[in-house]
Amino acid sequence: MARYTGADCRRCRREKMKLFLKGSKCDGPKCPFESRPFPPGQHGRGRPKETEYLLQLREKQKARRIYGVLERQFAGYFDEAVAKPGKTGEELLKILESRLDNVVYRAGLATSRDAARQLVNHGHIQVNGKKVDIASYRLREHDIVQVRPKSRELTPFQIAQGLAGSKTVPAWLEFIPSEFKILVHSLPARQVIDTQVQEQLIVELYSK
Repeated sequence: MARYTGADCRRCRREKMKLFLKGSKCDGPKCPFESRPFPPGQHGRGRPKETEYLLQLREKQKARRIYGVLERQFAGYFDEAVAKPGKTGEELLKILESRLDNVVYRAGLATSRDAARQLVNHGHIQVNGKKVDIASYRLREHDIVQVRPKSRELTPFQIAQGLAGSKTVPAWLEFIPSEFKILVHSLPARQVIDTQVQEQLIVELYSK
């Protein structure tokens, strides 16, 4: 399976904002974005002309990087969003938010989406009582996500249980620390998705 293997912090610098790809490191003084808040590369300090196309492209790249999705998969999600009733941009964000790795991260079981993806891929997560090791697995309303009983003593989950309550869990999810369980009450409406993305620019890019 293809995946990005470069430096996460370069992606934040390229988008000129923190994408919180490295968990707690992003909040600390060692975050490279704090000392170098400009794009990487020889011409990173330059001021390229911000054309309409460039703004749309950067917004699409930002969304891809935040959710950890590769280009072909992202384009597939967009095609699916187009086919759904409602606003395409909002439907796209709902699809991205409903991924299993994102839900594990949003509930606080992992400090980043990359860490959540690893937990899922290693088979530590169950959905409705069955092991699911596909990070892109799409959750539906009323699904129950839970850490496998044999995995609950692992350090990441013990830390997550201890930190329960310190991280705000979206209203469409409910995390029950004592049972290592996440309840998916519904799929999120746009107004409760805090991802800093202008989805309309993505729609305009793909509509060209």
